[in-house]
Amino acid sequence: DGQPVTFTAVAAHTGLARTTLYRNPPLRAVIDHHRHQATNTGTLTAITDELATLRAAVGAIAARVRRHEEQLRRINTREPT
Repeated sequence: DGQPVTFTAVAAHTGLARTTLYRNPPLRAVIDHHRHQATNTGTLTAITDELATLRAAVGAIAARVRRHEEQLRRINTREPT
């Protein structure tokens, strides 16, 4: 809606706590992406910021996949009852 993207604004709009937004890497990455996109579109800084944001998001997804794989390994190694 043309308003600046800030953690405070997103928290107010979604009803989530700011700490939740800061501590959740995928959410933080999305907010950071939109914050920097509005101010730095097309600059080298914007590209660098976007890469950092994407790396954080991919890292968070990779960590979640590793946790799920570990859970599946534990489930598959259990003896049938």
